Amino acid sequence: MEVTEQKEMQELAKEVFQIEADSILKLKERINENLENAISTIISSTGRVIVTGMGKSGLIARKIAATLSSTGTPAYFLHPAESTHGDSGIITREDVVIAISNSGETNELLNLLPLIKRFEVPLIVFAGNKNSTLGKMSDIYFDISVEKEACPLGKAPTASTTATLAMGDALAVCLLKSRGFSTEDFLLYHPSGTLGKGILYMVKDLMLKDKDLLPVAHEDDTFLETVDLITKKKLGCALIIDKDNKLSGVLTDGDIRRILLRYPDVSILKTKEVMTHNPKTVSQDSMATKALALMERYSITSLAVCDDNNIPIGMIHIHDLLRAGVA
Repeated sequence: MEVTEQKEMQELAKEVFQIEADSILKLKERINENLENAISTIISSTGRVIVTGMGKSGLIARKIAATLSSTGTPAYFLHPAESTHGDSGIITREDVVIAISNSGETNELLNLLPLIKRFEVPLIVFAGNKNSTLGKMSDIYFDISVEKEACPLGKAPTASTTATLAMGDALAVCLLKSRGFSTEDFLLYHPSGTLGKGILYMVKDLMLKDKDLLPVAHEDDTFLETVDLITKKKLGCALIIDKDNKLSGVLTDGDIRRILLRYPDVSILKTKEVMTHNPKTVSQDSMATKALALMERYSITSLAVCDDNNIPIGMIHIHDLLRAGVA
C-alpha cells in the first residue's frame, strides 16, 4: 500500500470514529421521560424482556439481551423471522418487548404486533423514525436515528447500530442501578469467567486461619523471641497482641533488618518497642479484592484478619491472592 493510500485509510478510519462518536453523543439530547418510563415498566414486570430485531439490528438485539441478563434483568433474544413459525410463543403477558428497527418498518417485526397488542405487552421501540409503524405502535419510544452512516456508501448499518448499542447499554446500566445490583450479584451471573474471577473469593476463603500456623506474638515478648517465631512460621511477619489479645502491631522481615541496623544490642529490646503500631487490617467478610487494594495502596504483602473486637483470627498474604487468581 502506497504512503498516500495509507494516509487516506487512516483518515477514513478517523472519520468513522468521529461519525459514530457524534451519533452517540446526540443520544444525550433524546433522553427524557422515556428512560424513566422504560425503567419502571421493566422493573414492575414479572416476566422477562424479549429483545427482537432483524439483520444487523438483530445482532445488536442479541448483545443488548445478553447485557441485560448479565446485569440482573432477565432477557431473551427472539428472532423475528422464526417468531412466525412458533417462536413467538415465548412472549407471555408478563413480558416486556424491546423491538429494534432503524426504519421502524421491518416486516418481520410488524408481524409480531398483533400478538404484542393482543396480550397487551408493553412495547419499547428503538427506531430511527417515530412516525414509522413501529414508532406509532410503541408504548415507549427511543430515537436512535443518525444523520449519516459511517459507511461511505451510506448503506451498511454502522453509526446507527453503534447508537442503538449505546442506547441499550444506557438502559441496562440504569436498570442495574435501579435494582441495586451489587458486585456479589454480578458474580452469580459470571461464576467462572474472568469478569467474576476478581470477586470470586472472600477474605475468609483464602486467609490462613489455623491457629497452630498463625504467627502470633505478645507485645511483651522480647524482640529475639518474636524473630524466632517469624523464622519458625515462615510467613515473613508476626501479629503482635496486647494483654487483651487485641492486635496492637506487626513485626515484619523488613522491620527486623531496619532494627538490626539501628540498635547495637537487640537482646534488650521488647517487641512493643520496635513493632509497627496500628497495622492495616481487613475483615474476614471483606472481598479478597479489598485486601488486594489495601496491599497495593500501602505497599505491603500481608494483612492481619481481625474480628469485630480487633482480635486476630487469621492472616492473608499476597501469595494467597496470586494462587486464587485475584491478583
